[in-house]
Amino acid sequence: QVQLVESGGGSVQAGGSLRLSCAASGYTASKVCMAWFRQAPGKGREGVAALYVGSAPIYDVTYYSESVRGRFTISRANAENTIYLYMNNLKSEDTAMYYCAAETPENRCGLNADFKYWGLGTQVTVSS
Repeated sequence: QVQLVESGGGSVQAGGSLRLSCAASGYTASKVCMAWFRQAPGKGREGVAALYVGSAPIYDVTYYSESVRGRFTISRANAENTIYLYMNNLKSEDTAMYYCAAETPENRCGLNADFKYWGLGTQVTVSS
């Protein structure tokens, strides 16, 4: 059974940083697409960043929404089956529940891909 578990959320002041983690179990995170989405209260789900996890880091490909490009970084962790989302210069509009997602049809990767597995989310709150 595949499980995605997010962690690292919390409350931070504007301008601060957080690192989110997504640990996958029952799943081999290699040659697959993984991503972070977020949903703020009263708003739709938004793709934040996606990572094609290649057979080696040199083959990884990243995708970002314009709202976070230059501030957020998605990357694989040294631990197997784990990815990170480094969030810097956080703004109040980044406040949302953040979800990890994995696996898409034919491993097509990007923020508009159709992801098969989802975590339960971790809350990020940024105060101004």
